[in-house]
This record gives sequence, structure tokens and C-alpha cells, in this order.
Amino acid sequence: MILLGAVGGVLAVGGMLYTRNTSRTNHVSLSESAKRVSTIAAVSHPFQGTRRYVGTVEPWVEASIGPQLVSAYVATVLVRPGAIVKHNDVIATLDCRNTSAISKQVAEQARALDAMSTAAANESTRINSLLQGKYVSQNEAESKQADAASKQAQVAALRAQLASTTLQVDDCVLRAPFDGEVSERNMDPGAFARPGSQIVSVVDRHLVRIATDVPEDDFDAVAPETPVRLHLLATGRDVVAKISRRSPAADRETRTAHIEIDVEDTSRVMPVWTTAEISLDVGAPIPATAIPLSAASVHGTKASIFVVDNATARLEVVNLVGETGGSLFLDPRALPAGANVVTEGRTVLSDGDAVATATDKWVPDEAAK
Repeated sequence: MILLGAVGGVLAVGGMLYTRNTSRTNHVSLSESAKRVSTIAAVSHPFQGTRRYVGTVEPWVEASIGPQLVSAYVATVLVRPGAIVKHNDVIATLDCRNTSAISKQVAEQARALDAMSTAAANESTRINSLLQGKYVSQNEAESKQADAASKQAQVAALRAQLASTTLQVDDCVLRAPFDGEVSERNMDPGAFARPGSQIVSVVDRHLVRIATDVPEDDFDAVAPETPVRLHLLATGRDVVAKISRRSPAADRETRTAHIEIDVEDTSRVMPVWTTAEISLDVGAPIPATAIPLSAASVHGTKASIFVVDNATARLEVVNLVGETGGSLFLDPRALPAGANVVTEGRTVLSDGDAVATATDKWVPDEAAK
């Protein structure tokens, strides 16, 4: 009895273990089981072609102020970056004592020679009056006349030299050429400045230019008066403007056309020599069906997607209309709005696989704006 009971208990425990083990065994092959994927409903949304460029915010006028004729030490610099200057305001001065002394010397020489020229001219006039009475010879009269003309030529040469030295003296006082703001200060008092050296830089920002170069294929798309959208990276500001001018020729090396966009900035809040993003619409809107970019594999003008129909994934190859941001726009005749398109899990799918779907909500980038 004890042995029979023990054997029965062992058989009962073994049966329970066998039942538990066989109940967890998957008798359906993995290829026949439904694969879990995420889907979205394709959205009907028109496609508008766009172009995006990167431009530079340039000042309307910029001047590098420094000496043009003289070399001298910088005596004073009266402005710093950010200072507002008016036309003809003194910005800096140079130590030009030597040039000033030379100018005075030339001026005095011109005065002395002018007096000598006047005296020679008067003497020549008197001798010419004596020539009629034959009190002097013809040679003597002509010699005096030539001497007077020579003195007048020397006076003219000294006056030209005086004008040159006067310009050099004036070059020692540097003034603002227009109303604007100081953007750079490159020299301090004591520095040695030569012709062409930049002491300060002045910009005029009452009107700024957004300049960029576009590919030759977009030449017609960037015609003057075309509306554009600007995004200034430095301030985060968005501006709507129009293309002001377009170069009639492309660059010989890069094959790009130069365009400029004028933007009024009376408050002077746009920093120049910063970056601006330029975007504009091209052509008319085209009917299309929008899906996420991650839901397709794009090859040229074709997009491969998986569409779920009756819990089965079907591989579809659809014509590509366009792409904007994270959205892909496809031919609405091949992919109607409302079709369930696989987004996550599409890399493990094959045509005809059974799927178990979880639907997510999605809107195109342009619709979200």
C-alpha cells in the first residue's frame, strides 16, 4: 500500500510538471505569428515647394577709418565700439607736428616767391616800356620777361605743394564720413599708423542687407520682389521681406547668383555680419498625401512603404512628390488619405506579413505650424 501510494504520488507530480511545461510551449511558428508594429493614418496635405538658403546680415554702409597719406603715431582715439557718431565728428587724431611744420615752411616759401614774382613782373613791365624808346635792348627785355614767367611757375609749383601738405595735415584729423555706429576699434593712442591702417570701423544700420548666393537652378525662383521669410539667428527674430535685387550674371567659378534683401532697421537692433536663414515658396501647391519621413525608404523619385490592410502588411512603391522637414509627400492616387502606414517595426517586415498594430497620431510639420 505504501509503495503504491508513493508511486501514485510521483506519477501525479510528474503529470503536473509535464502539463505545466507543455502549456507554455508555442505551437505556432514565428513566421506565422503577428508582428507588432506602429502605424499612422496618412494625411491629405498639399505640398508647397520651398527653398532655404543661408545669408549674411550686412550693413548698408561700412567704412574703415584711418590715414590715407601720412604715417604717424596715434595721438587720441575718442570712440569705442557701440558709440554713435554723426557726420564729420572727430573720431581720432594723429601726431603730425612734422607734417604741420613742413606745411608752414612751404607756405612761407610760397609767400616769399610770390613777392619776388610780383617784383619781377613789375620790372619786366617797366623794361618793356623803355623798349619802345630803345633805351634797352630786345634781349634784355625778353630776359626779364622770361624771369618773371619763371617766378610765376615756381609760385604755382609751391602752391601745388602747399595743397598736398595741407591734405596731409587734414589727414591727421580723422572724422566720421556718415552717421553711424562704431563697430571696431583696432588701435589705441601710441600705436603707429600707416596709410591704409584701420583705426576704427563705422557702420550704418538704418537699413541692412541680407546677402547670399543661390544655385543657378534657382535663378528664376529668386526674381526681385519675390516674398521671402527671414530668421535671424542672433536675435531669433522672424521677418517677412522681398528680394530687392538679383545679379544678372552668375559667378564664373561657383555658378551661383548673388541676391540681396533690404530690411529697414530704424531701431538698429539687427547685429550685422551675423547669419540669417532665408526661405521662400516655389511654384503652386500640389495635392499630396503626407506621411512621416521615417515611414519610407526613398530611392530617387520612389518611396517604399508598408500599408496595413486587414492585419496584413503590404509593400507599396509610390511616386514621391516632395519632402519638407520630417514629412514626406506622396502621390495621392497611389496612397489615399487615411491609409494605415507602418512607422515603427517596418525594418523587420516582409510583404504579406501578419501584423498587430498600434495606431499613433501624427500631423505634417507644416500643418503643425
